[in-house]
Amino acid sequence: MNQPVIILVEPQMGENIGMCARAMLNFGLTELRLVAPRDGWPNGRAVAASSGADDVVNSARVFKTLEEAIADLNIVYGTSPRHHDMVKTTLPCQQAAQHVRSEVAGGAKVGVLFGCERVGLTNEHISRCDALIKIPTNPDFYSLNLAQAVIVWAYAYFMTTDNTESHV
Repeated sequence: MNQPVIILVEPQMGENIGMCARAMLNFGLTELRLVAPRDGWPNGRAVAASSGADDVVNSARVFKTLEEAIADLNIVYGTSPRHHDMVKTTLPCQQAAQHVRSEVAGGAKVGVLFGCERVGLTNEHISRCDALIKIPTNPDFYSLNLAQAVIVWAYAYFMTTDNTESHV
């Protein structure tokens, strides 16, 4: 099954990687790539924080550079709350999820980048993206942690075709 690849660029703590894996699996995403994780890999704290999403953590692929991590992808989206001085198509989260769903259904290999906890994606990272995804937040406080950003986007993607019944 073709699905978007989640790419964490220079993630810092294993716990955050594990929580991202948990968020991914909640919404059916399983392919995780890590670019230069600060605390090394594999990381036992990632497994512990994944709360059962061990397969996502254990199958995560690690790359030294972003270029290596996206080399096999046809389309790359970046997530950023900030304005960048580049001409890039910027889509709201839900619209981006619909675009990605269509691209994946058409056979494209799509990646979604999430930046490191400290500074997010840099201009260098953004320059490698085909388009940007903006998660709408309070303009006076737009600081999502890494797993929160992943779960919001994964949920939006999941909802583009979700036909499940509520389990509440």
